[in-house]
Amino acid sequence: MSDSTAKNSENWFSTWFDTPYYHILYKNRNDEEAQGFMDNITHYLNMPENGTILDLACGKGRHSIYLNKLGYQVTGVDLSENSIAIAKESSNETLQFKTHDMREPMNETYDAVFNLFTSFGYFDTHEDNIKTLKAIKESINEYGFGVIDFFNADFILENLVAEETKEIDGIVFNIKKRVENKKIIKEIRFEDKGESFFFTEKVSAFTLADFEEMMEEAGIYLLEIFGDYKLRKFYKSQSERLILLFK
Repeated sequence: MSDSTAKNSENWFSTWFDTPYYHILYKNRNDEEAQGFMDNITHYLNMPENGTILDLACGKGRHSIYLNKLGYQVTGVDLSENSIAIAKESSNETLQFKTHDMREPMNETYDAVFNLFTSFGYFDTHEDNIKTLKAIKESINEYGFGVIDFFNADFILENLVAEETKEIDGIVFNIKKRVENKKIIKEIRFEDKGESFFFTEKVSAFTLADFEEMMEEAGIYLLEIFGDYKLRKFYKSQSERLILLFK
């Protein structure tokens, strides 16, 4: 992919997430922490035995696979065809993966819809964000819950690291971050096999107040707010995560 293609792609996530380099850069994510979060949230929600869960924007399925091991019937969906192809290698009777745009509702409803690890806020328009929330609402059954796990924008902006370098699998990733139009822009440059690459991540720096406004517009009822994966209280200036539980 040329520099200009990556930079000017309107839906940057449909190109970057489909490259092997995305998975290399983020390969060292903390699985133990993620699994602890799944243990805590399913216990807190008192999920029914064999309950159904939709993992929205599931990537390669690390949360889905673990939730399935806990005994739930899980459907993982993502826009990235490459990620879903990898996730499908773990499919079984109670674990399914499919390519899906999160702005569109599913054809069925679930006991829980999880949108995890800051998989919201990619879209450029307010309308698309509201469409996504409404699609989540329509995918939750009468007794079900929705969970959005987002970064705490107030904490992130206060502690933003402007430049860093990471070497993973022999590739040196040069990363720059800045804030522009209430979005956190991450520019990622690296070379591999004699070719230069440049990708941009853009995520809206939504605060709790932003989510409250959007949820009200989408007709969603916010029930609980947590500040970390142990489901402790949310503190605007200290919490690293903003975890929203809603109906």
